[in-house]
Amino acid sequence: MSSTLVKTGFKNIPLILIILIFNNFLAHLGAQNLAGNKIVNDTIARQDTIVLPKEQLEAVVKTKADRIRNDIPKKMTYLNKNAQVNYQDLSISADYISIDWNKSLVFARGEIDSLGKITKPAIAVQGGKTYEYDEFTYNIKTRQAIAFNARTEESEGVIVAEKTKKYNDSVFFMRRGKYTTDEYFIKKKDTIADYYLLAPNIKLIKGQNKSQVITGPIQLYIEQVPTPLIMPFAILPFSDKRSAGILIPSFGEREDVGFYLNSLGYYQPIGEHFDVKILADIYTKGSWNLRPEVNYKKNYKYTGNFSADIGTTVRGIKGLSDYSKTGTYRIAWRHQQDSKANPFLTFSASVDVVSSKFYNNTVNNNYAFNQNNLNAQQNSSISIVKRFLTLPVTITGTSSYSQNFSTGLADLKLPVLNVAINQFYLFKPKNGIRQGLLENITVNTGLNLNNYVQTDEGELFTKAMWDKMQTGLKNNISLGTNTTLAKYFTFSVSANIDNALTTKTLTRSYNPLSNKVVDVLNNKIAGYSSFSTSASLQTVLYGMLNFKKDAKIQAIRHMMTPQISFSYSPDFSAPSFGYYKNYYSDRGEMTPYSIFDRGIVGSPNSGLVQALNFSINNNLEMKIKSKKDSTGVKKLKIFESLTFNTSYNFAAPKYKWSIFSFNGQTTLFEKLNLNTSLTLEPYQIVFAPGEDTGIRTERFGHFSIQGFNAQLSYPLSEAIFGEREEPAKKYKKKGEIRNESYYFDEDNYARFLQPWSLNINAQYGYTRSLTRFGNNVASLGLDGSIRLTPYWNLTGNLYYDIITKEIANTQIGFSRDQRSFTINFNWIPYGQYKVYDFFIGIKANILRDALKYKDRSFTQPNAPF
Repeated sequence: MSSTLVKTGFKNIPLILIILIFNNFLAHLGAQNLAGNKIVNDTIARQDTIVLPKEQLEAVVKTKADRIRNDIPKKMTYLNKNAQVNYQDLSISADYISIDWNKSLVFARGEIDSLGKITKPAIAVQGGKTYEYDEFTYNIKTRQAIAFNARTEESEGVIVAEKTKKYNDSVFFMRRGKYTTDEYFIKKKDTIADYYLLAPNIKLIKGQNKSQVITGPIQLYIEQVPTPLIMPFAILPFSDKRSAGILIPSFGEREDVGFYLNSLGYYQPIGEHFDVKILADIYTKGSWNLRPEVNYKKNYKYTGNFSADIGTTVRGIKGLSDYSKTGTYRIAWRHQQDSKANPFLTFSASVDVVSSKFYNNTVNNNYAFNQNNLNAQQNSSISIVKRFLTLPVTITGTSSYSQNFSTGLADLKLPVLNVAINQFYLFKPKNGIRQGLLENITVNTGLNLNNYVQTDEGELFTKAMWDKMQTGLKNNISLGTNTTLAKYFTFSVSANIDNALTTKTLTRSYNPLSNKVVDVLNNKIAGYSSFSTSASLQTVLYGMLNFKKDAKIQAIRHMMTPQISFSYSPDFSAPSFGYYKNYYSDRGEMTPYSIFDRGIVGSPNSGLVQALNFSINNNLEMKIKSKKDSTGVKKLKIFESLTFNTSYNFAAPKYKWSIFSFNGQTTLFEKLNLNTSLTLEPYQIVFAPGEDTGIRTERFGHFSIQGFNAQLSYPLSEAIFGEREEPAKKYKKKGEIRNESYYFDEDNYARFLQPWSLNINAQYGYTRSLTRFGNNVASLGLDGSIRLTPYWNLTGNLYYDIITKEIANTQIGFSRDQRSFTINFNWIPYGQYKVYDFFIGIKANILRDALKYKDRSFTQPNAPF
């Protein structure tokens, strides 16, 4: 039954009906004494609509419930079971709702059980956002509200606050608010979040395109246990755009400098194409490090960054002998141009300038964990490449800077200009089909301008450095051709011409007072031209050895690629060329040297070369029976490559044979990788009594090992045990609530795939040269990982020096995937850097931006580029 009462004329209506209607109208007017339009819908008995003057409310209040009761004297309306109230863009659903029409207040409460505990929350929807409460009060006029145990979903997370005050549609204040991005808690699969950020006071500001949470002190809780990760404030921007935020540090201890916070800092985007990070490393013994970084990116154009490490490392106790204080710095620039930006002009930069003792003293532990502290050299370069649409020319300009930490010297090339002409055929046929030696002649040529100096840090860009700088200009012309002879032989001919100019020449002499050879570089322009040519003949030979059909080994195949070549080069040390001079050594012997030695354009060959070169490459494979292979036969590689090289120089006055060298590479058992090299001295070496350095004689045939190297690696994994059946195919019982990746057998034991890998590396090296006793180097290394569970991963490496019997370069780490966040721990137990590092990082994009990982920047998934 429904009725509608409105103000209208009373003409021709019986008096009794007029009185009843008037009384009914007054009753409703007394209960709902608010100007505006109010609609009350009783789903059981009636639906009422009352149209009143619009002096107070701006819209209609609609109500609905299983049971509705109006208390006219108190001006109250009570809604029970499936209660609903709609006003403008606000919709309220609850188990119980009361409306105080006199005060314009709506009170809503969720469903409670016999113990008074909320089992189903009240829900409010406004502006497309859903809010859940235990109970709340809303003022229809002012649109302000107070809620208890409010649950508000924002972006990827949810905020649960003990008390929330809504001042208007844009500003909310919360007391003891918890924020988490745990998807199990958000989707209500679990009643307890695996982590949350707790703040005593929170301010939520809603905007048209983004929202923002501002808090006072905020603390991280894991499994409801408080952690020491406390920040004085936090700003959580709920937006798809990059935004400012605090960078969460890792913490740990390093033996030489104490406890620390590593990579504590702040991130600030600047416009659409720039951002800034400022990181700090702080140690309890006084060491510190500051790391500013500027990143930039323009889509389809370029990307890059500037960064620096500036700090002080303090070791020991001040006043004692072991105390030291060292300043360190590192300046880096990376720039990479997008290949689509300009295919004819490319610019790139990789600049890394560090103090000579940086890697041994920096307190930035990332270098230790990445093993950068083992660097013996640091290289930097800037290059620009110009290509042309119609010209077969490529121009490359580079500048480079190389630091050698063991010598303290630096090599600077500023700049190097190379002009290369693309390869072309000298006698290219009109029909495009090349035949014979003449039509296959190719020409490669180019011009190289080089400016080079070797100096130390103190001389950089000073007059002393410019005085030592060398300038060299070099042109190279290479001609080559090849053809096929008698179907099975490849015949090749090549010639090489070098022309060079330099601004420095060498004068060498022996100083008897200091008993040293003295080199003096003169400021003198000089040049040379050199020439060499070679011809080679190559073929491929095959050999097959077959066995009986029922034998395990079916066949062995040997492929051999022999090559013989002859090379010729004039003797440019002849006095007529003027490229070589002589000086008297400490033994009074006339010793030749090139005036271009220690220069940047190289030196022409000394001595006539009429050499016959030999090389043979071998490949050895074996076929065996295999039931696993569909053909019934499986190939095994005995040697993928086994190479032999030597040469014989007919024009050499002595030592006509060169060193005999062997190189081999193979993979045994499809896993064992083996690389070997061996060098043999063909002439006898004799030692005088008591001398450890020998003399090379001309007695050929007395072979001795001068060098041997073997590198072996064997990767292992769970795959060696064959394919493992997926647990999902074998077991039916599946885990619930955070255990979905587990399957359980009949005895309730968890079953899951457990991938692992273990790489075994071994190396042995022996070098002798002319010494009586050679040097040995031997090491054994292990590195691998194992996934203990679908969420636990353990990694580590171990290197053992067999000669010194010491452990070096050892690192152990584990990571825990907690679904919504990760925990990482790394530990170096041996060596100079005995350090452990602990880090917790939130996975959600919103907190990667606001409470950032250490490596956040334009690489973050939600960057607007």
